[in-house]
Amino acid sequence: MSVPNDRPYLSIVIPAYNEARRLPQTLASIRTYLAAQSFAAEVLVVDDGSSDATATLAEACPDVRVLRREHRGKGFAVRAGALAAHGDYVLLCDADLAVPIEEWPKLAAPLCAGTSLVIGSREGTGATREGEPWYRHIMGRVFNSIIHLVALRGIEDTQCGFKAMPRHVAEDLFRHARIYGDDAPVVKGAAVTAYDVELLFLARKFGYSIVEVPVLWHYGTETKVSPVRDSLRNLRDVLTVRLNDLLGRYEQTRNRADQPLDRHQR
Repeated sequence: MSVPNDRPYLSIVIPAYNEARRLPQTLASIRTYLAAQSFAAEVLVVDDGSSDATATLAEACPDVRVLRREHRGKGFAVRAGALAAHGDYVLLCDADLAVPIEEWPKLAAPLCAGTSLVIGSREGTGATREGEPWYRHIMGRVFNSIIHLVALRGIEDTQCGFKAMPRHVAEDLFRHARIYGDDAPVVKGAAVTAYDVELLFLARKFGYSIVEVPVLWHYGTETKVSPVRDSLRNLRDVLTVRLNDLLGRYEQTRNRADQPLDRHQR
């Protein structure tokens, strides 16, 4: 796929798995917001092998580009969208728009100031969490403590699904991601993953600057997160990131950085 001459300023990447109920409203909200902005933007929905009408509904929305992929989990879908983005900046957000699109300027400011990766945070002064059950918050803090111990110190919220970076940074990081790369296996059921941890780990390893920005976040009552299954999968992902680094696998992939992209990534 060729890159358009009128490159958009912002690419909004939305991974979606069986989101026929929530996605239309999300896309409508984004379209309304973008209509009031002075910059050009594109919206990419990456359908993660949905069994419902997610892809069809997204394709029916004006000015939405849809990538249909096999069901390999959220990390694989996000990676596919980020590598297909055309914008100067790439914004990753969830299909339920748990962080409202109106929070984008909070991320845009440090990006324009030269920050390489800006991540929305549900922790710290200025952050707002609405409707979250107490036990989910405790689970999140425990998981974040494990991340601090094993892979990433100093980042309070690795898992918020609202992150942005320049396109060249997105290409560098996602091309070197391994746990949900081209060979990621097909999965069954919803697969919420800790791809964020690998993304942030690589950003720090490659010397990119990272800034956390407090945002407004709404807990989704239709969340697909399974407390037991996804906690175990996420723990496995974190341990895999550390193992990959110890075995030098990230250096191996960076040494092959001049190889052409997979045909699905063009």
